[in-house]
Amino acid sequence: MGKPIVAIVGRPNVGKSTLFNKLVGQRLAIVEDTPGVTRDRLYAVCEWQERRFLLIDTGGIEPRADDVLLRHMRHQAQLAIDTADAILFVTDIRSGVTAQDEEIAALLLRSGKPLFLVVNKVDGIGEAPAELYDFYSLGVGEPYPVSSVHGHGTGDLLEAVCACLPAPGGEEEEDERIPVAVIGRPNVGKSSLVNYILGEERMIVANEAGTTRDAVDSDVENRYGKFTFIDTAGLRRRGKVEDGVERYSVLRSLAAVERARVCVIMIDATEGFTEQDSKVAGFAHEQGRACIIAVNKWDAVEKDDKTMDAQRKKLANDFSFMSYAPILFISAKTGQRVGRLFELICFADAQNAMRITTGTLNDLLARATARVQPPSDKGRRLKIYYMTQTSTRPPTFVCFCNSKKLFHFSYARYLENQIRETFGLEGTPVRILIRERGEKV
Repeated sequence: MGKPIVAIVGRPNVGKSTLFNKLVGQRLAIVEDTPGVTRDRLYAVCEWQERRFLLIDTGGIEPRADDVLLRHMRHQAQLAIDTADAILFVTDIRSGVTAQDEEIAALLLRSGKPLFLVVNKVDGIGEAPAELYDFYSLGVGEPYPVSSVHGHGTGDLLEAVCACLPAPGGEEEEDERIPVAVIGRPNVGKSSLVNYILGEERMIVANEAGTTRDAVDSDVENRYGKFTFIDTAGLRRRGKVEDGVERYSVLRSLAAVERARVCVIMIDATEGFTEQDSKVAGFAHEQGRACIIAVNKWDAVEKDDKTMDAQRKKLANDFSFMSYAPILFISAKTGQRVGRLFELICFADAQNAMRITTGTLNDLLARATARVQPPSDKGRRLKIYYMTQTSTRPPTFVCFCNSKKLFHFSYARYLENQIRETFGLEGTPVRILIRERGEKV
């Protein structure tokens, strides 16, 4: 299961962005005392009492605005409402209940989503001001008085929000099916691949970039196993992302990567590698997902017996930061090598979940340090006492040593290469953390 989504909405200048910053614990949204500063949706992970959800900050809703910018802001807020699991409706106690608030309340009530009325700018502590009771007239329910500047009342609000969010998915169900996110630039054939796998036109396929607007889940069961394929909207360069539907699609795509275990990164063979391909792959890499690079439209490339090897070498250089990812040349149109893709998905997922015993790791560590001596500086040499694996997905190893400063990144990379050479770990990133003796993992 992906993280639940909570949207912050309301008219301009009621303190939505200040509340967003307070709840996520960092200053991500621009805050100015001018309506309309937040034009695009921002999102960040919010955590409260071991529950995590994606919080979205939206531009203010102007229900009857004719200005083009304000219409875009209203449209983006509506998109956030449509896909949110819960909504924080922010109002301002200083200005009281306005006609705009009433129109927005009616809009939100029609959504049928869990709705929390937040009355902001209640900066005093103690008994709630009498003006608070005016907000019952909106028909939304009990108002939550908060101060987004000081944080008063945010604990009660978060507790109520978390109580209504969907429960985290069970691990048994997750382990049974492999969630696979199909990601890449627009128009590289992601939906065509999912359609071929499903054997039906489940996704809209068009020769126009951006046809897929949302992340769509499709369960597949075949001789290779059980899978959930998540077809996502293409991720574009930030400057190419237009206001409206497409910007929200980026949020859904990033969330899809977050809940996948394997990412199939699709490249267009007819266009070759682009900078955006590396950014798409980089996000999956940073999230620690098992990765496969699928070069689509291979049937449309003029080739001889050396073309594939030449392309493989070039892509290995282009994706040098994730050299562990296998490269497969496919055709979503004809189904060429799609069976092999399933084999790689199962293999990469198993590698991503591999666990290695501490004894075996330390045998490897002894051999590796004997072969290449740890670095030294000013007469002091790095000593690595032992290594242990702390987690999987991705495999994460902790090295306990006498000095972090002496542990040069090149030596950490050498140890990673030794681990891969011995245990494989193909298709998955590997994390190596450095700790000094006595420091907690």
